[in-house]
Amino acid sequence: MIRATTGEGARFGQNDASSSKHRPPVIRYEHPLNERIRTLMRLEDLFARARHFASRDDAPEHHAALLSLFEITDVASRADLKTDLLQELERQKQVLGPLRSNPQIDQDALSGLLTEIEQVNAALLAQAGRVGTHLRENEWLMAIKQRAAIPGGVCEFDLPAYHHWLNKDAGARRRDLAAWIEPFEPIRIGSTIVLRLLRENSRAARHTAFRGVFQLMLTTTKVAQLLRLTLEHDPPCVPEISANKYALNIRFIGLTGMDRGNVVDQNVEFELMFCNL
Repeated sequence: MIRATTGEGARFGQNDASSSKHRPPVIRYEHPLNERIRTLMRLEDLFARARHFASRDDAPEHHAALLSLFEITDVASRADLKTDLLQELERQKQVLGPLRSNPQIDQDALSGLLTEIEQVNAALLAQAGRVGTHLRENEWLMAIKQRAAIPGGVCEFDLPAYHHWLNKDAGARRRDLAAWIEPFEPIRIGSTIVLRLLRENSRAARHTAFRGVFQLMLTTTKVAQLLRLTLEHDPPCVPEISANKYALNIRFIGLTGMDRGNVVDQNVEFELMFCNL
């Protein structure tokens, strides 16, 4: 999975709005290197989508929010997700705690982060059962989830009660969606903290892909959980990344309109960041 974000003022990971107009636009691609980070990034995207559509007013947007909640339920139902988050947050707490005596560290920011970790740890521990149980135990919602898996399966003649809900006042629908989203908040916040710490704990280097191909042998010093690749929009190409614990291979594929092209026949400069917890 490669996730991409764009920016006008960011040049190879540095935010400097004052000189953004002198810099070409860039796009950043993220590539997780293990299943745990892949799951957290999927949840990050799904939570963003659910919260976005739930804040709107129209029935189709609230339908999209509910579909995202169903996907969150499926992704977050992994039995070890909550345990993984608790263990990682506790480990980060142990790592960050000794920094309280470091004068070079912003103590207010550090205290705020440690408080955040303690609060989300307590919230995760307070949750009983599997993540998303509150949705799975709701027969009405599960009927919608089952029909939503069928193309066109949520038409009003299939689910008249759902059609009635979609025609309720927008404020009432938002309140229902907020109540269904709220039990997921400890998972969302915990995932956000872990991904933020992961992205901030990185090292960057400039590279050139000769004739669109880049290979790098990985040593123990380059072990990473997430790759972040920053690339200018020109030439128009996208990276295809494959990696294991021994080697990293990147091919830059040219784009023709919306069609997938071939490996570009030119050198491509990019920045590569190795992120690890």
